[in-house]
Amino acid sequence: MRRYVLTGAPGAGKTSIADELRRRGYQVFAEAATDVITAGQARGVAEPWSEPDFVEAVVRLQRARQAGACGPVQVYDRSPLCTLALARFLGRPVGAVLAAEVERVTAAGIYQRQVFLVRPLGFVTPTAARRISYADALEFARVHERVYAEHGYELVDVPPGPVGRRATAVAAYLGVTSGEGGPDPVYLT
Repeated sequence: MRRYVLTGAPGAGKTSIADELRRRGYQVFAEAATDVITAGQARGVAEPWSEPDFVEAVVRLQRARQAGACGPVQVYDRSPLCTLALARFLGRPVGAVLAAEVERVTAAGIYQRQVFLVRPLGFVTPTAARRISYADALEFARVHERVYAEHGYELVDVPPGPVGRRATAVAAYLGVTSGEGGPDPVYLT
């Protein structure tokens, strides 16, 4: 089983690439942080990322999705190392849950050592879950790069461009034909 990660700056196009890969038949797992934010906002929490248990909630959802996954090739819109980057970017302490999950995924080789670094498009479109300036998004991307490098991962550059071209480049790297990815992912509701 091969598990690949898409990472990069907020608004760089990771989710658009993931959606296109899913449309082509790959098994793709949605970004856990976005789903935790959406669920929190649905409960009336305006800024779920400010909640003390936010990072741990993201880690738990990431682990549940990874543990329940099947299929020979899986693509994840972010990983626990991205959550570590998030904690650092937000100035949050790295709690026991996050530290243990980072240790587990790195020691066990859960994700492929090649991680797709999706480069910024030159702007960030704000959403309910994404409230960050372009300058901050670029700094956040640098934190991701440092975290993955510290843990021995090789970053595979995905340059800016049309979604279809970016998805085709990622798919070519995956080395499998569309439709071999398995069933659709389960989403947090």
